[in-house]
Amino acid sequence: LVLFFLGIGLAFNLQPALTIIGKYFYKKRPMANGLAMAGSPVFLSTLAPFNQFLFNNYGWKGSFLILGAIFLHACVAGSLMRPIGPKQTKSKSKNKTDMRVDESGVKESRERKSIWERINKYLDFSLFKHRGFLIYLSGNVIMFLGFFAPIIFLAPYAKDKGIDEYSAALLLSVMAFTDMFARPSVGLIANSKLIRPRIQYFFSFAIMFNGICHLLCPLAEDYTSLVVYAIFFGLGFGSVSAVLFETLMDLVGAVRFSSAVGLVTVVECCPVLLGPPLAGKLVDKTREYKYMYMACGAIVVFSSIWLLIGNAINYRLLDKEKKLEEARKKQIHTTESKESEPLNKLNSPDVNVKISEAQATASERETNI
Repeated sequence: LVLFFLGIGLAFNLQPALTIIGKYFYKKRPMANGLAMAGSPVFLSTLAPFNQFLFNNYGWKGSFLILGAIFLHACVAGSLMRPIGPKQTKSKSKNKTDMRVDESGVKESRERKSIWERINKYLDFSLFKHRGFLIYLSGNVIMFLGFFAPIIFLAPYAKDKGIDEYSAALLLSVMAFTDMFARPSVGLIANSKLIRPRIQYFFSFAIMFNGICHLLCPLAEDYTSLVVYAIFFGLGFGSVSAVLFETLMDLVGAVRFSSAVGLVTVVECCPVLLGPPLAGKLVDKTREYKYMYMACGAIVVFSSIWLLIGNAINYRLLDKEKKLEEARKKQIHTTESKESEPLNKLNSPDVNVKISEAQATASERETNI
């Protein structure tokens, strides 16, 4: 029950914060997303040793009370968010009757709406017919199977190598500290003119970099090499997190983004829940953490290849559809011009005759003079 309400609280916290970014920003939206997402690693960089300190001094009950009191400060940040909309203008008296008629028509149409249309207003299920959305969703479902398990098992993996508890927990701080600077930096890069038109490719390569880091993790045998892995892992994790929702907004637009985030998070709950237990089962079977890291790395790399191929096909189809649309508009324009040509041809000889007669009379007058 506690975890259920915790999930509801996270949903109410995350989705409005992501949606409001699309309302506030357009030109610098990737950079705004990167800066907004950089807030979590700021706290995460100190959370691991802080949690260990709280658990050792206050127990798990006291730790949860203190952390809950800290998280309540998110209400202050939420209260500062304000909706942006068109300004309401006062109408003149002559338009009052028209407005009343329009309002009555709107009320009647609202009453006629079915239950499905009302649900579809908040969760746009037509997105499942959107080609780019389906590519994004399928790639993320594959990715999240192996995305969070390496973070969860990083400290146990370090302890398995003979490293003490605080040093093992410090690895998460190193990873989060790198993540803190990676997110706004990657957001700035994604906002550039070179990257933003093809941000889906950038997202795919960021996921691939993350997967390669996990594949190389078993090579780390001592604490120094694990710190190096944590730095590169933080860079890859921050790169993916910075453009994770920006790529979705680029596909579906700001208007449908809130529905898209809701549907994506609902579908992605399954791999997020299944990934860590399956990774733990693999560790229990093999008695070693390296096979788990290799499996997670292979899954993440496969998802990046899936997204790379899918986005390449999608971009090609979009270009083809754009050319067909331009050709169709051009054809319509040419047919309209051809239809207007006969009218011009019928009227033009009369004009020429009149002009020639006028010129002839003028020349005769000149000769008479």
